[in-house]
Amino acid sequence: MKAVEIKPDVFWVGAVDWNNRDFHGYSIKKGTTYNAYLVRDEKTVLFDTVRQGFKSDLLHHLHHVVEPEKIDYLVVNHVELDHSGCLPEMIELIKPEKIFCSPMGQKALLEHFHRPDWPLVVVKSGESISLGKRTVRFLETRMLHWPDSMFSYLPEDKLLISSDAFGQHWATSQRFDDEVDGGELMAHAAKYYANILLPFSPLVDKLLAQVQAEGLEIEMIAPDHGLIWRSNPGAIVEAYQRWCRQESAAKAVIIYDTMWHSTEKMAKAVESGLLAEGINNISLLHARRNHRSDIMAEVLNARALIIGSATLNNNIMPAMADVLTYMKGLRPKNKLGAAFGSYGWSGEAVKHLNGYLEEMGVELVGEGVRIKNVPTHEALADCVELGRAIARAMG
Repeated sequence: MKAVEIKPDVFWVGAVDWNNRDFHGYSIKKGTTYNAYLVRDEKTVLFDTVRQGFKSDLLHHLHHVVEPEKIDYLVVNHVELDHSGCLPEMIELIKPEKIFCSPMGQKALLEHFHRPDWPLVVVKSGESISLGKRTVRFLETRMLHWPDSMFSYLPEDKLLISSDAFGQHWATSQRFDDEVDGGELMAHAAKYYANILLPFSPLVDKLLAQVQAEGLEIEMIAPDHGLIWRSNPGAIVEAYQRWCRQESAAKAVIIYDTMWHSTEKMAKAVESGLLAEGINNISLLHARRNHRSDIMAEVLNARALIIGSATLNNNIMPAMADVLTYMKGLRPKNKLGAAFGSYGWSGEAVKHLNGYLEEMGVELVGEGVRIKNVPTHEALADCVELGRAIARAMG
């Protein structure tokens, strides 16, 4: 591959990771990219670097545009190691005049790399630097999704270099949104938001309002992962507005784990009740057959969250505990739901499942349904009715 000019004298110089399948517990079935950008002006600047192990890709792309030793400035929008892993080696090679970072970025760089001799220059929200014909304006985006995160905005190009916001984990040979299938792109973006940015949704909402209030004209959004939004950057901004407000569709997600298929039968009966009341957007997900991060992508825009488990050792099945612990940390909002489960002799699963739902602020519909051993047709009627009740509560 080679460097890609995304605006006049602005280049993508990052790396494509075709083989990564796990990003600290988030399943990335189609790899990812570590995007870095170079602006060539009176002062040449490199925005972020790449993960350790991909330095040669970065250098290969840089050599298409400029000798690395001729880069004047580095901008560190985000210190997480997928963007700064080879930063020390690049600093040693480039010997930049200045390294720009946010106030929290300065702390993070010192805590990660322990190099007080680096020429760090702290920039705050609203501050700008001149590159010659261009300026770079900085906007702190604390906790999106690290304290150090910031945007870099080039007003002359109407280009937003957006760090980890608006990204996707997707390795492709294409660089732009209009070169790939739009539906698949948005699905990757939704999964990315659900698993990385969802807990920071109130901050996303404030940031989008701030960008609008400041009247930033944006023709292109260049994130640190995935495709660059050039054909319609407004589409991903509008999606973020929906996701950060946790707007939901008339959709139900049923997540369950089963020991000898009894709880699975209950899950299907709940589905039948939902369908009988006209809810036909339903995801039925076995917790051991679906990765937690894929489950969260389905939960993102669902109104109803219905969870089931067989009782195991007076508790719930391990895969359900994994999914629900992960989900609780991501803090989904504006959900209603219920619990169900089968048991052999003790039957505590539904109680524990209700506890998870209550901790997440889910509005409970009923106390849940418990069935001992193998459900009869008559017993499954209670599950059908649970599905009906949830559908009615969905409005």
